Amino acid sequence: MSIELFNESGVDVPEQLVIEAARFAMARMDVHPGAELSVTMVDLETMSELHIQWMDLPGPTDVMSFPMDELTPGGRPDAADPGPAMLGDIVLCPEFAADQAKAQRHSFDHELAVLTVHGVLHLLGFDHAEPGQEKEMFGLQGQIIVDWYEARDDRARLQRQAQRDARLLRNTGFADEVRD
Repeated sequence: MSIELFNESGVDVPEQLVIEAARFAMARMDVHPGAELSVTMVDLETMSELHIQWMDLPGPTDVMSFPMDELTPGGRPDAADPGPAMLGDIVLCPEFAADQAKAQRHSFDHELAVLTVHGVLHLLGFDHAEPGQEKEMFGLQGQIIVDWYEARDDRARLQRQAQRDARLLRNTGFADEVRD
């Protein structure tokens, strides 16, 4: 998956975290591995302009999604595999996200991850205009975030274990014997 991130917001953003969250959500939703995604971080003024232009709503918002190609998560088992496509653009407002994170008493990083997953789901056609849609979308979003954190924790644990194993092998001299 090709994910491009552009930070035009003037706010320091954990770019790798946003890319990881987007990549995980896309993989979880069976988006073709060759699909492309663009994530742009903007300031409050730019987000306000986009919000008015595209949603006819005043003021800034946290995330907006602009789908490009129609993609269906998972596809049909009897259909030919879809080729790669341009999924679309996600626009995030880090300043708005920071205020939202503070109000909800969680980290800025967590808020960005949630908003990124939210944006990916919108690109895939999910919405929350109706109560049933909202329940489905936010349930899926929550599960993807939980699974993403678990996968990150597993990777970190495995990496720590590999480092301990390497140190142990070096200290016992076994690593030298394996190389001979």
